[in-house]
Amino acid sequence: MKIAIVNDLMMAVEALRRVVCSCPDYTIAWVARDGAEAVQKCAVDRPDMILMDLIMPVMNGAEATRHIMRDSPCPILVVTATVDGNISLVFEAMGYGALDAVNTPVLGTDGKLTGAQALLRKIEIIGHLISRPAPMSPAAMEFGALPTVKGRLPLIVLGASTGGPAALADILSRLPAVVNAAVVVIQHVDKEFAPDLALWLGTRCPLNVKVATLGCRPETGVVWLAGTNDHMVLTEHGTLEYQVEPVECFYRPSADVFFKSVAAHWSPPGVAVLLTGMGRDGGEGLLALRRCGWRTLAQDKATSIVYGMPRAGAELGAAEKILPLSAIADAIMQGIEKRIMNPIQDDHGKHKR
Repeated sequence: MKIAIVNDLMMAVEALRRVVCSCPDYTIAWVARDGAEAVQKCAVDRPDMILMDLIMPVMNGAEATRHIMRDSPCPILVVTATVDGNISLVFEAMGYGALDAVNTPVLGTDGKLTGAQALLRKIEIIGHLISRPAPMSPAAMEFGALPTVKGRLPLIVLGASTGGPAALADILSRLPAVVNAAVVVIQHVDKEFAPDLALWLGTRCPLNVKVATLGCRPETGVVWLAGTNDHMVLTEHGTLEYQVEPVECFYRPSADVFFKSVAAHWSPPGVAVLLTGMGRDGGEGLLALRRCGWRTLAQDKATSIVYGMPRAGAELGAAEKILPLSAIADAIMQGIEKRIMNPIQDDHGKHKR
């Protein structure tokens, strides 16, 4: 794998170089000292992955990510000295298409590296995703029984990955402050960033965004965000829980796993949305929800940073409508209002599967 380094600090570049060269499968493609130089070099020699700093002269890492993902798209991992101190820029970069973020390894005066393993693990995970971009998720959760109608409030579920933070901020900012529905979000993000993502989204919308904790329940006016590296599921008791299975599902938390659990255990039908993201996670789950009578939406190609997850939903026939990002919030509210006024029922008074 050819990996490029974008960083203006010589010590940071040397630390990153040592980490990359410690693995025989990785080589250095090139080094850029600022975002503008990275954009130029990527246009000429596109690497397999870019390790992108955030705070740099001429052009910062978020803006460089925007240009690269628009003109010469390739996987980008944000590697910066203080992730916690630059969280807004981290999510800005992720909104433009960066896949993840990690702190820059530190090269001590004794020549020892601190933080090398964390970076190698991130590179490994992203390498796995880009080398296997399109497999369907394991059908480890098959549900056959009809969900029991218990008069629960309508539910809005959203799944996203690459480019998701910005897409979620756009949709949530357009929803009314008082909405007669609960909202649950599955965003592919490392657990250490989930609390910051909740805070970041909360400053951009009128709703209360929280990280979902074990046993919490969907509730009106609250956006629950999956917050661990395990899969979040909805139980038959209407609570949100986390589980390790299916282990073989590399997308964690998985939109497919969550959507299928919702199809099994929640009624009446609500609205499900599949947003920008690499891979095919969420397509099968969206189809399961559509078969239960849910309004199902997918983001269109033109407004997606990566048209992977929503494309999977479209190819499976899981999405009733494929819409630009700016139209999704209105479609969600129309779907909720329709579900409240006209619940979908069969001749026996039960929601269709």
